[in-house]
Amino acid sequence: MHFLQTILAFAVVLGVLIIVHELGHYLVARWCGVKVLRFSVGMGKVVYSRRFGADQTEWAISVLPLGGYVKMLDAREGDLSDVSPEDLKREFTRQSVWRRIAIVAAGPLANFLLAILVFAGLYVYGIPEPAPKLRAPAEQSVAYQAGLRGGELVTAVNGEPIQIWNDLRWQMVQGVVNNKPVKLDVERANPNFPSEKLISTLTIPVDSISAEELEGDFLVKLGIDLARPRAILGQVVADGPAMLAGLQTGDLVTAVNGVAIPDGMALVEAVRASPGKMLKIDLLRDGKPLSVNVTPEEANKDGQVFGRIKVEVPMVPDMVLASHGPIAALVKGVQKTWDTSVMTLKMVGKMIVGEVSWKNVTGPITIADYAGQTARIGLISYLSFIAFVSISLGVMNLLPIPVLDGGHLLYYAVEVLTGRPVSERFGAIAQRAGIGILMTLMLVAVFNDINRLIS
Repeated sequence: MHFLQTILAFAVVLGVLIIVHELGHYLVARWCGVKVLRFSVGMGKVVYSRRFGADQTEWAISVLPLGGYVKMLDAREGDLSDVSPEDLKREFTRQSVWRRIAIVAAGPLANFLLAILVFAGLYVYGIPEPAPKLRAPAEQSVAYQAGLRGGELVTAVNGEPIQIWNDLRWQMVQGVVNNKPVKLDVERANPNFPSEKLISTLTIPVDSISAEELEGDFLVKLGIDLARPRAILGQVVADGPAMLAGLQTGDLVTAVNGVAIPDGMALVEAVRASPGKMLKIDLLRDGKPLSVNVTPEEANKDGQVFGRIKVEVPMVPDMVLASHGPIAALVKGVQKTWDTSVMTLKMVGKMIVGEVSWKNVTGPITIADYAGQTARIGLISYLSFIAFVSISLGVMNLLPIPVLDGGHLLYYAVEVLTGRPVSERFGAIAQRAGIGILMTLMLVAVFNDINRLIS
């Protein structure tokens, strides 16, 4: 079932992004007066097509789903001796260089526009997200050394106000990529007057984190984690270790083997680390202190042995509904798309100079896997994933590699500067080089995908 859902989710992502990208080329080509012969979703042999409109443009589905194209009337692609004088005026290479630039750039720009609209729509709708409230860090962590003690609510990062945990994480990612310390504005209770809030600014160094660690939970390494609810027990499973030891729903666990338990996560960690070992659990029941002994049973998953006592423990953090008006949401959508695009370019640059491993290059298998995972989480996660992939597609297409849109834009930039187009011979050589580069990148991506599956 998961496999079918993954395939369907991937097909929708791919179809939407290809259609949006090619529609950008198509609409601007029509706006510039260029005759469009075919609009294809997919590459290679056409398996289905219909013709529409005054130009009888062929709308087609082709056999290879990884891509698409808009075929325009183009003197470089065949003999035009039988084309009418009126249509010759609509031939692509006869257009001004600025029109050609607009047509080629329209595909990636359409991907950016899709991302902006998706993000803006999500911001208007309102996204239930964890609040950026912090858990107590370990004493040896960077966060503890910077002054965080737990319970703080992060209100701004580097002077930019935030509402949700993902905003905090995103700003921390940028700090790691730029190798710059991150300043957190935090709100905490006044110890002398608990009803009052104190605001302070703390600086978190990030030089201990490499760019390659960004895919993992790098915040935990810094000592930054979500605050969790107190360890108040939920449903106790019948005949499990917790019930046999006398634990009950509503018990508040305060310590395990004399070590304080500040939240549900700490209780889970203590139990998982002690398979088959008796634990002394201190708790409060109806306000009265009690102690019980419980021995976690051994469990095994993916070769890892851990303990469990079969009781529900609250783990859901404080949630906020982050929503904005239409204008503010659109502005945030533009900002999010811009920041993500810049981040993608920086990561590409770091891979080129060797600061980031090429293992970060992903291909269709990984994209399909993430598409399935986000679809199972929910519509908001899935739409966010589509927006991020759309940005990546837009950025990658603008890279100055022959065959890609960015390569053609580079040719036209040379034409603007020199007053004449690049030679056909140079274009043919660059085209072959571009195909070689793309094939190499695809092989690296597929290799990384397969490596992830078997590792």
